[in-house]
Amino acid sequence: MSPRRTLAVAVRVLAQVRRDPRTLALLVLVPCLLMTLLWWMFKDEPGFNLFDQIAPALLAIFPFIVMFLVTSVTTLRERSGGTLERLLAMPLAKLDLLLGYALAFGLLAAIQAAAAVGVSVGLLGLDIEGSVWLLAVVGIADAVLGTALGLFVSAFARTEFQAVQFMPALVVPQILLCGLLVPRDAMPEVLHRISDVLPLSYAVDAMNDLAGSAATADVWRNLAVIAGFAVAFLALGAATLKRRTA
Repeated sequence: MSPRRTLAVAVRVLAQVRRDPRTLALLVLVPCLLMTLLWWMFKDEPGFNLFDQIAPALLAIFPFIVMFLVTSVTTLRERSGGTLERLLAMPLAKLDLLLGYALAFGLLAAIQAAAAVGVSVGLLGLDIEGSVWLLAVVGIADAVLGTALGLFVSAFARTEFQAVQFMPALVVPQILLCGLLVPRDAMPEVLHRISDVLPLSYAVDAMNDLAGSAATADVWRNLAVIAGFAVAFLALGAATLKRRTA
């Protein structure tokens, strides 16, 4: 493993994304527009503020989904074009390649999270009890988690369409069981146990902890779990990545 090679991969990926304005729009603008749409839907609701209740969870879910899609599709595009195979033919460790991708998309995730949190808190008036900067940190961690899962999934797909097909199997169940629709404590016991082993559950818990009055230690504990899942997905991606495309 070489930090110089990892950085070179990250710079190349960032240069590639910069030349694709549609991807940049998907990364930065779409989460902000979705949060604005959510605020618009609930701004005239009487009584309690539904936006303040739902928005924190979606600040965890939107970056996860967007980064999963962008990472898996971008990686498969390079695989189908032969770029990935040419890179791996060089004296480049598979972990260097995956960490380079993770570093590049992690930087994009930071921009995405900062934009989404800034719009939600600064412009839309999202009310949170915890720290705004920690809210952004959790958003970045969620996006990196989506990046790591996208890199892992790309090892099992041959086309971009196949990569997208993993979303109903791996992402949608996590959205249903993360506590967005029904609190996890109110779920049937079996579903609650399943949600305990899904990484998105801890991302939503961290966001909800920040929105409420939970202790900061609980947020950091959930962040540690998210980071553990991300590292595990990257390690599995390195283990399953093939140097030659069949």
